[in-house]
Amino acid sequence: MGLMPIISNDLGIDLGTANTLVYARGRGLLIDEPSVVAVDRNTKNVVAIGLEAKKMLGRTPGEIEAIRPMKDGVIADFDLVEQMLKYFIRKVQKHRFYFRPRAVIGVPAGITEVEKRAVIDSAESAGVREVYLVTETMASAIGMGIPVEEPSGNMVIDIGGGTAEIAVLALNGMVCDMSVRTAGDEMNDTIVSYLKKAYNLLIGESTAEQIKIQIGSAFPLEDELEMEVKGRDLVAGIPKTLRITSTEIRDALNEPISVIVEAVKMALEQTPPELSADILDKGIIMTGGTSQLRGLDERIRQETNLPVNVIDDPLTCVARGALKIIEEFDKYHPVLMHTGKHGR
Repeated sequence: MGLMPIISNDLGIDLGTANTLVYARGRGLLIDEPSVVAVDRNTKNVVAIGLEAKKMLGRTPGEIEAIRPMKDGVIADFDLVEQMLKYFIRKVQKHRFYFRPRAVIGVPAGITEVEKRAVIDSAESAGVREVYLVTETMASAIGMGIPVEEPSGNMVIDIGGGTAEIAVLALNGMVCDMSVRTAGDEMNDTIVSYLKKAYNLLIGESTAEQIKIQIGSAFPLEDELEMEVKGRDLVAGIPKTLRITSTEIRDALNEPISVIVEAVKMALEQTPPELSADILDKGIIMTGGTSQLRGLDERIRQETNLPVNVIDDPLTCVARGALKIIEEFDKYHPVLMHTGKHGR
């Protein structure tokens, strides 16, 4: 062992559609920033990354464009993801250039071979010595402290920005899994379309996200909410303010939420009876940023007749689990995805 833990500088990375999180061995959570890159349209140079770039979304002058290089949990723009990873890893490394880190990266279960290759290449180009991939549901289960190596079944639903991942885990593997590319981003898009259709009001992505967080819900609330929304009137072409309610936003969000609920039901249908009994006892565990949508747990509970628990700190458990895998590599080696590299 000796100096290895100090110098190996291992990282657990959640390369998410909405946010990228990086945990470092012995140093905790070092990066939690939006997966956004701002680019100069003329020179194609990167102007800002992460938090700085997110502030520019929908507010940039003509020559600067704020781009989200991850789409539906996978790489949409290889070069920008590479630059974003490089930036975050260098931020974490600071004066540690002598030792290239090893990293475990959480990715969606539905990722293709080409997409796996793109993640590995990006991380290697960003200075990572050894890259291992793990499904987000497996990483989040390990991050929550679930004993995934045991024969008992656990159902985990991880709803992020780009994908909803549903898996039943037992004996270090996924007994069944569903991955739908419908999650938080799709909900934001739905809110944008609804206000356009219902009120001729044009709003940006950041405003839609604000509406979802402030008054969005998946199940009727005891006290319905309302908020004031500012946007552009599409008919008059001038700024306009209106009040909207949580009831109408819930109706608008019904479609993407139904897709997630149906995926959960399909995963349950594919679950072997013995493991179904375990899930009945323990319930479904929900994680990921979008799992915090009001009433989403209640909606899934109503539709499946199973207990549903939303964990504390659902945003960080993929990155926490990814780091735990590399810290206890021998124990967790079997959970890694096959990538044709490093024996997996």
